Amino acid sequence: MSEIQAVLTALDTTPPEPEHPAVEAGIPGALARMKPGEVNLLGPFAVPGLAPRLIRVYLPRGYDLAQPHYSLYLFDGQNDFDDAPSFSGGWYVHEAVEGLAKSKRPVPVVVGIDHGGVERNLELSPFAFGEEPGKLEILLDWITGHLMPVLSAELSLIPGPLGAVIGGSSMGGLAAFWSHFRHPEAFGGALVMSPSFWVANQAVFADVAARPTPEVSRLYLDAGAREDRGKVVAAVKAMAEHLVARGYDSDRLMWRADARGTHSEASWRRRLPGALRFMYRRE
Repeated sequence: MSEIQAVLTALDTTPPEPEHPAVEAGIPGALARMKPGEVNLLGPFAVPGLAPRLIRVYLPRGYDLAQPHYSLYLFDGQNDFDDAPSFSGGWYVHEAVEGLAKSKRPVPVVVGIDHGGVERNLELSPFAFGEEPGKLEILLDWITGHLMPVLSAELSLIPGPLGAVIGGSSMGGLAAFWSHFRHPEAFGGALVMSPSFWVANQAVFADVAARPTPEVSRLYLDAGAREDRGKVVAAVKAMAEHLVARGYDSDRLMWRADARGTHSEASWRRRLPGALRFMYRRE
């Protein structure tokens, strides 16, 4: 490097490009590169306070930008679609949502939000996890305040609460259930499989009981009888009973005890079509 080049380099105060862009910078214009009928990878994007992550977006085969679309946001994006990104197999949610068209139900755009690896339990918990404070609120601030508005504008998504459902399993199930009550303006329903209601000595029960019932609210809850010697089913049943006491009827609440269900992607994949049919019931 010459002396002149060295001086110019030293004087250059242009800030470096961020390693991971914000969704506001990375998503606009992405539709031109996305294909209906495929799982499209976006990112990784910066998430303030948490690890960067990929977003996996499935556009239905009949996707038309000129038409408004429902959306299904799912935690643990690595597990939501194909087997490859998951250590234990995927849900194949892209195939399951296409099945809704057979009964003339709407086929939503599916948004899988990858978890943050070693931080997964913390970022999917609204409560202290062991000695560490939960970080779900941080993740939700990013989802509702940044990701959802940008995706809604780019993909012609119906705004929440009528247009958006949040879902997940295990810790993701806890996160989805709590997210609906914490942000009822964003999510009009929650698809909740084998939720980790045990976290922080079942703190979710008192927390949700103290929150008002969302004006728009449809909930699917399930658990497998072979999970933790029946304890997961018992907790989900208790939550369902609480919801019924609050006025939830069979149109707004479905809960299922799966006699042969285990705490596994295979069980969640098997129950997913029925859960989707309930969440996207024809009015």
